[in-house]
Amino acid sequence: MGQIIGYVLFTILAVFGAKKFIEQDGHPKGLFYLFFAEMWERFSFYGMRALLVLYIIKDYMQSAENNEEIAYGIYAAYGALVYATPLLGGFLADRFIGYRKAIMLGGILMAAGHFFMAFPKDIFFYGALGLLIAGNGFFKPNISSLVGALYKEGDIKRDSGFTIFYMGINLGAAVAPLLCGYIGEEWGWHYGFGLAGIGMLAGVVVFWDGLKKGVFGEEGLQPKKYQNKTYGLGWFLEKNEKGTFVPSIQFKIDKLIYVFAWLIVPIFAYLIVLEAGGNHFLGMIINVLLLISVGYAGYLMYENYKSGQPAVANKIGAILILAVLCAVFWACFEQAGSSIVVWADKCIDLKFMVASQTNAINPGYIIFLAFPFALLWQKLDLWGKNPNTAHKFAMGIAFLGLGFLAFAYSIHFISDAGKLPFSTLWIGWLLITTGELCLSPIGLSKVTQLSPKKAVAFFMGLWFLSSTVAHYIAGMLAKLTTSGQTTDSSGLLGKLNSMFFSGVDPNGVGVAEAMVYNDLFAKIGFVTIGIAIITLLVSPMIKKLMGDVH
Repeated sequence: MGQIIGYVLFTILAVFGAKKFIEQDGHPKGLFYLFFAEMWERFSFYGMRALLVLYIIKDYMQSAENNEEIAYGIYAAYGALVYATPLLGGFLADRFIGYRKAIMLGGILMAAGHFFMAFPKDIFFYGALGLLIAGNGFFKPNISSLVGALYKEGDIKRDSGFTIFYMGINLGAAVAPLLCGYIGEEWGWHYGFGLAGIGMLAGVVVFWDGLKKGVFGEEGLQPKKYQNKTYGLGWFLEKNEKGTFVPSIQFKIDKLIYVFAWLIVPIFAYLIVLEAGGNHFLGMIINVLLLISVGYAGYLMYENYKSGQPAVANKIGAILILAVLCAVFWACFEQAGSSIVVWADKCIDLKFMVASQTNAINPGYIIFLAFPFALLWQKLDLWGKNPNTAHKFAMGIAFLGLGFLAFAYSIHFISDAGKLPFSTLWIGWLLITTGELCLSPIGLSKVTQLSPKKAVAFFMGLWFLSSTVAHYIAGMLAKLTTSGQTTDSSGLLGKLNSMFFSGVDPNGVGVAEAMVYNDLFAKIGFVTIGIAIITLLVSPMIKKLMGDVH
């Protein structure tokens, strides 16, 4: 109970600190409400993330022979769909219902999903995942777009504002594994899931309070042309006073979208079921979504070139390149909720934490580093020394690679009891977190700047679609650890790994089990550092495409 009280007090202090910083630094008032709402949404998401794989392995499918592989498949499918649906939610918000209604709809769906997980019945499991996927699609892209809408073009506080917003994301992400993870593993899995639901409900209430207080000004409203527009059911007709047959049953567009949002939940649930059963139909769907979205982006590029706006077209091209780099980063990073948490459970000598709580290390670092990074970018900009976006992305991917190499190198310090040092997690995650702060909040900021004004939410959705691809690939990477294979010495990566693990006794206690994971981490490290170098080499081209956006 003392732990829980400590986590709650820490959260309260962090929130008040963020509020004071936002006020003193002159950011829009609405930023704090979005910061607070997103914090609770991330609390719910990361509470779920910390528990899901371990829950499947240790409880839900404990008796299944290949439960690890199934767990990684479900986690990958869930994560992929969570980041795919923002493309749809962003489009519907842009065209029909506005950011505000989309955020409220998404929050309600997700709260329902978390509460479904609180019931210890099989029937609720896949339905809960479906609700969470649908809800995230409406919530995630639109709250980020609303943050961008609070700042005028050219406002130097924009990057700083997104970094503060990102701190809110990670405040929720840090506290959730500590609270939900502890309660889930020590009191019962479903209590942990239920607590995540309470967090999401809190986020909805906070956002609603901000709407009532008018802190968002005129931003995020439903487009005027659709505010009173209705659609009728054509097979129910009646005569009006002019003798013309018109639909007798009519619905406003926002109500139709609300119904649609609930109807697609079973579809997402079924896709998870298929993935759990080894059917990779979801992979084909992701490829189709990717093709359609990139095709539409290409069409917008063509239209802008045709209409004499090559600068706008070039910026769309820059978004696509940055999205690819983003996918590389997250495909590796998202081992956090799958192979890394299982590795921690099996191989790490954990101190004062259970395995699920290790998911708090990364966001915990961000809480302490977000403000310094926010101030750093501002100061460097004033001095004319701020690295351009391509350089920041290269730095982010390079630090990611170094973090995974730190994980991998821990095999050299394995104890006589066959356990890796707990400090490994702290060192590796410090490096990865540094990379994340160089890439992720900057990416969110640049998407809002680079996107055509009438399609901001679509490109925010496209941005999250890159994370969809990343999550699906992350699942494939994690499944490599279920084969039981250790270091493969063939090829360039194999030779690098052989040199990296030179001197390690393969017959030592716990070495063989740890090596299954550490080998994968080393390969990730070497590949990502290579990609970082390539990014630096092509950075002048990316900078040119971005035009006046730094």
